[in-house]
Amino acid sequence: MSVDTNPPASGARVPWSEVHPGARAAIEDLLGAPVTEAVTQLGGFSPAAAVRLRAANGSRAFVKAVGPEPNPDSVRIYRAEARIAAALPGSVPAPRLLSTFEVDGWVVLAFEDIEGRHPAMPWRRDELDLVIEAVGRMSTQLTPSPVDAPPIAEVFGPSFRGWHDLRGEDTAGLDPWALRHLDELAGLESGWAEAAAGDTLVHGDVRADNVLLAGDRVHVVDWPWACVGAAWFDLVAMLPSVGMQGGPPPHELFTDPDPRVTKVVAAFTGYLVRHGRLPDPPGLPTVRAFQRAQGVVALEWLKQRTGWA
Repeated sequence: MSVDTNPPASGARVPWSEVHPGARAAIEDLLGAPVTEAVTQLGGFSPAAAVRLRAANGSRAFVKAVGPEPNPDSVRIYRAEARIAAALPGSVPAPRLLSTFEVDGWVVLAFEDIEGRHPAMPWRRDELDLVIEAVGRMSTQLTPSPVDAPPIAEVFGPSFRGWHDLRGEDTAGLDPWALRHLDELAGLESGWAEAAAGDTLVHGDVRADNVLLAGDRVHVVDWPWACVGAAWFDLVAMLPSVGMQGGPPPHELFTDPDPRVTKVVAAFTGYLVRHGRLPDPPGLPTVRAFQRAQGVVALEWLKQRTGWA
């Protein structure tokens, strides 16, 4: 199988002019004046609008809006994000939710507009250290979870069985080491849910495109996968993308040999490897390439953590 090198974390964005007119009118009511500037933000995978808006009176907002086509699952994801964003305490380094509503199957979320940027790619070590420190601080602040969120096993359970599923699928092109240890990997990943249990509210999807830097402040955006689990989960799940995007390999940034972490790395790697082999979902033409590239880094980390020949 060919490997995609540093594929972009971006999808097929919907321009503001194509958002449901009722949603656009409601946002202008929220801003108090007609929108005069709409700048689409390219990061992220969902086939939705993601725009920084400025109104004639100078008020601003960052608005995400998604309709039932072409990927109806995106509507469910945005509803989940709306529930979490509305409940996040002000101490969390996340943009404040201004409003959320639905119009004819469209889900709309309006946030405060953060004057920030995504980390530079490839990763700069100073920015990476800043983000890692912020993720650790956020995990401490969110323990115990201040939000009624589902347990981590419920959110990721259907996906974190990649090695198990691969045992019954065509494995042509699969990494020889993974193929040789497929049964062992399926057994290792089976213990991930118990290993990842905890009482911390975790973001569940920390990557460069879900981070904004504003000077020395770090803002973590896009919370639809938030759940309750182990405090270290966000850092562990972030590291394959860091290595894929020019940062240090995961084993240099996370040295704890805790076997619980190894079980989670196994499950996350199996998810990335298997899903990277699937067809592109409707409206998400780049997500599989991104998963494949992360999977290469994660698999090397898994080999290192298991020590299997």
